[in-house]
Amino acid sequence: MFKTTHRSFLAAFLAVTGMLPATAEIPANLQEGTFWKTEVDSGNLPPVAERIPQDPLIVDLAAKGREFGAPGGTLRTMVTRSKDIRQMVVYGYARLVGFDHEYNIVPDLLASVESEDNHKFTLNLRPGHKWSDGTPFTSEDFRYWWEDVANNEFLSPSGPPDFLLVDGNPPTVTFPDEATVVFEWDGPNPDFLQSLAQARPPFIYRPSEFLKKYHEKFADAEDLAFQVEDARVKSWAALHNKLDNLYKYDNHELPTLQPWLNASSGKKIRHNFVRNPYYHRVDSNGVQLPYIDVVEMEIVAPGLVAAKANAGEADLQGRGLAFRDASILKKGEAEGGYKTLLWKTGVASQIAIYPNLNFTDAVWRETLRDVRVRRALSLAIDRKTINQALYFKLAHPGAMSVLPASPFYDEANAKAWAQYDVEMANALLDEAGLIERDKNGIRLLPDGRPMELIIETAGERQEVENALQIVTDTWRDIGVDLVMRPLDRDILRNRVFSGNTMASVWFGWDDGIPQMHTSPAYLAPTDQVFLAWPKWGQYYQTAGGSGEPPDMPEAEQLMTLAQDWEAATTDEKRSAIWSEMLKIHADQLFAIGILNGAPQPIVVSNRLRNVPEQAMWAWEPGAHFGIHRPDEFFFAD
Repeated sequence: MFKTTHRSFLAAFLAVTGMLPATAEIPANLQEGTFWKTEVDSGNLPPVAERIPQDPLIVDLAAKGREFGAPGGTLRTMVTRSKDIRQMVVYGYARLVGFDHEYNIVPDLLASVESEDNHKFTLNLRPGHKWSDGTPFTSEDFRYWWEDVANNEFLSPSGPPDFLLVDGNPPTVTFPDEATVVFEWDGPNPDFLQSLAQARPPFIYRPSEFLKKYHEKFADAEDLAFQVEDARVKSWAALHNKLDNLYKYDNHELPTLQPWLNASSGKKIRHNFVRNPYYHRVDSNGVQLPYIDVVEMEIVAPGLVAAKANAGEADLQGRGLAFRDASILKKGEAEGGYKTLLWKTGVASQIAIYPNLNFTDAVWRETLRDVRVRRALSLAIDRKTINQALYFKLAHPGAMSVLPASPFYDEANAKAWAQYDVEMANALLDEAGLIERDKNGIRLLPDGRPMELIIETAGERQEVENALQIVTDTWRDIGVDLVMRPLDRDILRNRVFSGNTMASVWFGWDDGIPQMHTSPAYLAPTDQVFLAWPKWGQYYQTAGGSGEPPDMPEAEQLMTLAQDWEAATTDEKRSAIWSEMLKIHADQLFAIGILNGAPQPIVVSNRLRNVPEQAMWAWEPGAHFGIHRPDEFFFAD
């Protein structure tokens, strides 16, 4: 685990993690793969010894308990929306620093990191590292982003991203030489490195040589005007932002540092991603990673993912599959040439109900803000029946809290207000003053309307609708009429963010397994994506420009504690803050969790190697497949 001391050095991958130090020499038996050999032989591409950094990240697969592979093959996988080709950035998981399999933060693209009391971070790049187009990856790419993008009023009207602000102030960023970048703050920024390791990373660098052609400060004015007109956009800034898509991954001309680069232009049903000839990781046998030459990502309708996987049309698939698909997938294994693994899930709750405390309807808003109402709703959910009906008792009923794999797990929090107790639920609603009922037994709001609680869903997971059907029956026993409304995901989120949704259902916190270095900011009203307090999150994210300030004491306390965590100087203090924030959530039920730990089906071709049999499927931390390093997967034949 990365632990800050007065001056601690995050050395580049210890041998125990299967990564040799960055100072290791390039293997003498460095091999030129067949995929780019024709380009090398024709002189269009330099040999591999000139493509990799002078100190590549050398991976000892034997030390990790994995097999050494041979390059080649095409891996097939599926997504359900064209914009989800960005999953290649998630799965590729090339980060400045990233999580290893034990959730320690370790250097990846960087050779090493030096931290001084979380105030000053020195990023040391790998000499000779190159972008996928062969241009150098140096401190100039960080300088360009910081000075010419993040602090350019046309490209970044809101200024630098929030995670780089400490007490509202940006860092001092310096570039001592082409392989060194220094970020320094007056106060501590303990979340800096973890932010860099996210599934969706905040890219604090850009391929400057490529993008300068579209920046008014560097480009020829006449040529740039022509480019703007040709692209049919309004300004050079609009053109720059359109092309600057390291995460969206939809600009095939934009250089990358990921293991596979986008080789497809425009919208297609199938997108091909080919191996990055300049990728920085090499196995200790001298083979440049990734092993797999091509990833073919097919865009299919959501309902077809399981069927196509069952037919053997995917070599690696997790996204788009749910536990309900496991039985049909198991039946198709022999004919489809694959196996179905069941991984643990890392979200805090598989299904969570979010009462919108910022709902525009004043009467409903005050009703939902009464903690007795939220507790009653939770007590009236028969979690054991839902677990039996949906997951054959393989999930874990409970409130929304962190999972046992986290050092902050507390069984009391997991059980808080999560027992099935209709009598207590009715008593709480009576105590809240919701005594009157209509002829159907439905309780009446203070203004006389029946308690028809509308829960909107993304309409993507059948398990959600099935669970809510069971909740509908048990809530009627406490005089609450649940009305389910399926919507498109984007429409749902926009309605929640605008305050027009009474309640919604989604997963729990993405990161259900926080570690000592994890910031608890997502437990406080710092982001609109926590669907219980979108307006409070907007207020924080826009520095008061939109949304509403938190006006519940418990929410204000969470904000104070999150700030205290940032300023804390010891692990003991940070751990105590985590525990206090989790207790507030357990007591207040800002989100009503139903169960967690539901197994995630993972389809793996019988030919594919180095995919772990048992693993964690989590967006944060872990980037789904990313933490398991798909660049080390290979086909046995």
